[in-house]
Amino acid sequence: MQLDHLPGDVHLTYCTNIHAGETWGEILASLRAHVPQIKAHVSPHRPMGLGLRLSAIAAEALQDAAALQELQGFLAVHDLYVFTVNAFPFGPFHGARVKEAVYQPDWLRPERLIFTDRVAHILADLLPAACVGSISTVPGTFKSLANGPGAARTMALNIARHAATLVEIKARTGREIVLALEPEPCCFLETVEETTAFFHDHLLAEGAAAIVAERTGLDLTAARGALKRHVGVCYDICHGAVEFEDPRAAFKELQQMGIRIAKLQLSSALRVPKVGSAAEQTLSAFDDGVYLHQVVQQRDGTITRWTDLGPAFEALRGGEAGGEWRVHCHVPIFLDRAGAFHSTQPTLKAALACARGGFVAPHLEVETYTWDVLPPQLRDCGRAEAIARELAWVIEELRSWR
Repeated sequence: MQLDHLPGDVHLTYCTNIHAGETWGEILASLRAHVPQIKAHVSPHRPMGLGLRLSAIAAEALQDAAALQELQGFLAVHDLYVFTVNAFPFGPFHGARVKEAVYQPDWLRPERLIFTDRVAHILADLLPAACVGSISTVPGTFKSLANGPGAARTMALNIARHAATLVEIKARTGREIVLALEPEPCCFLETVEETTAFFHDHLLAEGAAAIVAERTGLDLTAARGALKRHVGVCYDICHGAVEFEDPRAAFKELQQMGIRIAKLQLSSALRVPKVGSAAEQTLSAFDDGVYLHQVVQQRDGTITRWTDLGPAFEALRGGEAGGEWRVHCHVPIFLDRAGAFHSTQPTLKAALACARGGFVAPHLEVETYTWDVLPPQLRDCGRAEAIARELAWVIEELRSWR
């Protein structure tokens, strides 16, 4: 929904990746089952925007005009609009082991480019005329796969090829769409520092600009400008909190480097202020076997990272752990505590508070996709009710600043 009380054209939604479904039929069925009820709670008398999650097979199905018209009809009937698409997970995202497979195919592979191009064309057909669109995507690749020679350059050139598609869409339809790379722990783009370095050293370098120039007819200067306009960042507050980043400093650094912050994903992680011997037993309830739960420890000024809870538990048993842990597990954002643990809700509040200084990303998207695998004590209401409660919490946080 559009947030009229904030400066600029700001839209709030939730990400529909919380709903299971991979085929287009399954995704549409989940939208029909949940979205009208959520809208009735949070935006009964005004249009409500959706953060649409599309898998690769759903995006392929929506190339069919009849399927796309079916989606457009659903949106029209229920007074909905789509302004952002989550194109991060390519394949299945619920009900089976996802873990590090969620990053595949990555930006090293042409399949990621083909998929994201398709999503951009779909979004262009759905996007309201006066609204900028965004597509969130993987942070390049999983970090262990980015060590090969030329990997960063390969990813930058593939992203530049997609940027050229976005330039063409803008010229043809007037719709402006931004690809938003989403930094995440243990990935190629993990921190804001790594993200700004990638933009400076590779994405805005001559090779990437030359790709855009060749495909669009722009000169190199205009091509660089197109890259800065059409490629930016989706800053997930949970991911930043796990990395012990201060969102205010992160936003400032990105802005100073001229990197567009297209989207904020509003999310909270688990926080364990002092890890003790009992942590493994209590944290095991969150070790669901489906999603990757990266762990970042801060101890005596030193940062240590583990790719999942299993390796972190091994380190704890070996005496290598014991500081403060931040765990990549999305928990409902209205909770300041998650069972026996704290959440990183204060970091989320600090990110939202940046609106006081005039910074608001145009797209705000609540993303608690882990609902089905959270411990039962954190699911004391229905899914639609929980989503509505999260959106209401954000709205109240924002309104309290007036």
